[in-house]
Amino acid sequence: MNPVFLYLCFSNSTIMESIKKIYKKGYGPSSSHTLGPNRAAISFREKNPGAAKIRVTLHGSLAATGKGHHTDKAIIEGSAPIPVELIWKPEVVLPFHTNGMLFEALDADGKVYDSWTIYSVGGGSLANEETQESVEHLYEHHFMSDILAYIEKEGLTYWEYVAQHEEKDIWEYLEQMWETMQNTIEEGLQAEGVIPGGLHLRSKARQYFVRASSYKSSLQSRALVIAYALATSERNAMGSTIVTAPTCGASGVLPAVLYHLKKNHGFTDIEILRALATAGLFANIIKTNASISGAEVGCQGEVGSACVMAAVAANQLFGGSPQQIEYAAEMAMEHNLGLTCDPMCGLVQVPCIERNAMAALRALDINIYAMMSDGKHLISFDKVVKTMNLTGKDLPSLYKETAQGGLALLTEDNN
Repeated sequence: MNPVFLYLCFSNSTIMESIKKIYKKGYGPSSSHTLGPNRAAISFREKNPGAAKIRVTLHGSLAATGKGHHTDKAIIEGSAPIPVELIWKPEVVLPFHTNGMLFEALDADGKVYDSWTIYSVGGGSLANEETQESVEHLYEHHFMSDILAYIEKEGLTYWEYVAQHEEKDIWEYLEQMWETMQNTIEEGLQAEGVIPGGLHLRSKARQYFVRASSYKSSLQSRALVIAYALATSERNAMGSTIVTAPTCGASGVLPAVLYHLKKNHGFTDIEILRALATAGLFANIIKTNASISGAEVGCQGEVGSACVMAAVAANQLFGGSPQQIEYAAEMAMEHNLGLTCDPMCGLVQVPCIERNAMAALRALDINIYAMMSDGKHLISFDKVVKTMNLTGKDLPSLYKETAQGGLALLTEDNN
């Protein structure tokens, strides 16, 4: 099996991987429903190049909203030129994770000669019961309390802690991700037309960007953040190139905040790369001790995590202390607890696009609140991450990317 496409991402794992696994350049609209299945298809096809046909059975959430998320297209593209037969079983949830896939290689007589069950566990990551790790680097800590104690003892910042544990090319890698984030926003600000999928939703980023120029400075600043978030989220919905932060569905939050802080507050690219490192570290804590998969814990794991990333990035840029940064992270997750994943028609459009914009604004407000504090607070980031994980387990499957409850029940006829 090609190790490039296989790496462990178990919830509650004590292994924390490189933040490169948080930031991945790829195509929208979904990291778990598009990027993960595409990588799995490529890996299985490379192992079975002589197959006459590949049969893929999709289970649980992956099957329930797969068509709206372009899962079929992602698998067909990854399996090409081998033809694919797709079977959809949303009612069957495999025990390891709700996003299960059974790949089968068939010979010319239609007999199965190889099979593989794999799961798309969020952020484009793949895992199963037998998966062995293929990581670029391991962190010595996996709780924020331990990291905070360590950096206080050593006199380090969060981004310096990241630099200690990553390979030397981490800054080059983050620079590539930042360049892609900026390009996506700028492309999104120019795009017009209807977003494909059947909801007849028009792209609004350019409209919001133009209207923002007529507002006074204080309101204009917030209006621009909305435009930037819409730009990336709409490009994601169109299947364009984005960077997971930490997922495709939540990819508009962090870039919007950072782009705004660069364009309107004069922060340099070097400062922003350091903020990306810190944001990636906090997302890594969430991914390791809980989940960033909407199908597993609801949108609190996606947009909630993205709000955390944007809040800590902003707080660091404005000079927040390690304690204030940790407080910003805690607030960002605390006030997204219970956020459901209920996309209309299984598309990453409603409420996903607006939700990215609201989370970006919330992250900036949280930054202000944290900066005004002394960094002391009752609930730690580690505790709120644990709470998010427990809350996600308690959420009914209707609200975890299955399009079977909540807003997903609305149609054009009964709205």
